[in-house]
Amino acid sequence: MILKNVGICLVAGAAFLSLSGAAQAAGDPTAGKSVFARCAICHTVVKGGPNGIGPNIFGVVGRKAGSAPNFNYSAAMKSSGITWMADKLDAYITHPGQTVPGNRMAFAGISNAQQRADVIAYLQTLK
Repeated sequence: MILKNVGICLVAGAAFLSLSGAAQAAGDPTAGKSVFARCAICHTVVKGGPNGIGPNIFGVVGRKAGSAPNFNYSAAMKSSGITWMADKLDAYITHPGQTVPGNRMAFAGISNAQQRADVIAYLQTLK
């Protein structure tokens, strides 16, 4: 009986952790816009707008990496084969240099998972 109760507690605990992780992974686009302010130093997000130090990332979700017009991408980015979906954006925003070795982005990344989820949610609104 004790082992059965322990098993139930373990399953319940795993379910709780799973749900709280999923809740954290859901991004808030309003918060993401605020977090994105650090990115806006280099990236613009205006439809049809110019590139900055980095490419304009309006409409980046679903776009092939290295394909924004009129931006001089690194060979590493152009040949990465990445399509910017939420999972790839999360990996890149976490560790740009590890996700695309040889890219030119000097940003070290965002370690906070909720902030990344928020930025991604914000980027998903830019269509």
